[in-house]
Amino acid sequence: MEMPKVDPFILAKKATLVARLSEVLPADAVIHDIEETRAYECDALTAYRCPPLAAVLPRNTREVADVLRICHDLGVPVVPRGSGTSLAGGALPTADCVILGVARMNDVLEVDYDDRIIRVQTGRTNLSVTGAVEADGFFYAPDPSSQLACAIAGNIAMNSGGAHCLKYGVTTNNLLGVTIVQMDGTVVEIGGAHMDAAGLDLLGVICGSEGQLGVVTEATLRILPKPEGARPVLIGFDSLEVAGACVADIIKAGVLPVAIEFMDRIIIRIVEDYAHAGYPDCEALLIVEVEGSEAEIDEQLALIEAIARRHDPVELRQSQSSDEAAKIWLGRKSAFGATGRISDYMCLDGTIPVSELPRVLAGITALSQKYGLRVGNVFHAGDGNMHPLIMYDANKPGDLELCEDMGAEILKLCVEVGGCLTGEHGVGIEKRDLMGHQFTAEDMEAQMRVKDVFDPKWLLNPAKVFPLATTQSRRATVA
Repeated sequence: MEMPKVDPFILAKKATLVARLSEVLPADAVIHDIEETRAYECDALTAYRCPPLAAVLPRNTREVADVLRICHDLGVPVVPRGSGTSLAGGALPTADCVILGVARMNDVLEVDYDDRIIRVQTGRTNLSVTGAVEADGFFYAPDPSSQLACAIAGNIAMNSGGAHCLKYGVTTNNLLGVTIVQMDGTVVEIGGAHMDAAGLDLLGVICGSEGQLGVVTEATLRILPKPEGARPVLIGFDSLEVAGACVADIIKAGVLPVAIEFMDRIIIRIVEDYAHAGYPDCEALLIVEVEGSEAEIDEQLALIEAIARRHDPVELRQSQSSDEAAKIWLGRKSAFGATGRISDYMCLDGTIPVSELPRVLAGITALSQKYGLRVGNVFHAGDGNMHPLIMYDANKPGDLELCEDMGAEILKLCVEVGGCLTGEHGVGIEKRDLMGHQFTAEDMEAQMRVKDVFDPKWLLNPAKVFPLATTQSRRATVA
């Protein structure tokens, strides 16, 4: 993995940079000691590390604007950071950049139950958004596995999804407005507490832009009334491909579960050892959840079970209580952390048509045998958002490179069957050099011209998303 060469002229400005930042921020909000900056040297893609030149922790939009204006004047690149849970290296710094962390910006600014919106600072964690409204019977729908820690800022940057996005959509479907600060310090309001703002769909451009267009400091989010009830069912199979075919048949039948999650035997055993969720020991497990009234739940699950029985499941079990349902979901949401206890791993998120699940699962198995690396599959099956966890030994020379090569082949396979490189983790640095496999040079030029408009000097997260050779001429304009 290549990163841009460090600019010695920027390094030489460190004292001036720190002095100017200290004029607009409290002393504890400017971090420049080399040992302290190591806390920001990587995100959840821990295979790659680099301490930044400095890190700042503003508390509001005005302070963010002041920081960006100073960095713009000095020609210093800025890498925005939410909670550092990115699995694609989206918040990986360079030695000549400033990390701008939004963790201290975590206030609830407004709640309007009549209009079903909540406005928050974007350092607030995903789960705590629901925490702010659940006592009044509401919730925020997107639920990434890292929702206990991940920030709304990062969710917007990567257009995060989650287990329940099959019914409720991903971040872009639940985002109504943002306050965004451009690289020159200009503050812009886009959208608001209403649907379909007039003019260009700039909100759609911002959501998923990976911190390359501006720093989102406040967000207006849609909140929803809690459903009357919900119930998951566990469906076990003795074949990955058969489980994938069952998912495709459920979707084709027109049923819309809240979630369809997939785990293979490797992940089932890892999770069961950690969370004791009561999963059956089988080759593949589906967690299918529906919601509504008791009558609606019974009707939907009857149809889903009828479809599943055509595929000869080895286990078919409905949750019998809220406690059992909570354990089922605790296990699923613990999958990444549980895997991290036993192995280094790289998590991908290529997304494919649901009908191609059997083919891609077979392809991943073949690649695992080819490269000699274990792969655990755990993913959002209902919308084809794959999450293969490729396990490797970071202390074994060459293992990381082998893992990267295998991951590239998996992502290429996703594109070849009509899918895409990323569903919710973003491109970051992880998939940057594969962009040419999905997009033509003309496609990428059109995307980069959007960044030219928002960030003409290419100072915001400049080493991400696009191949470095493709962006070299633009990044060379940084002064």
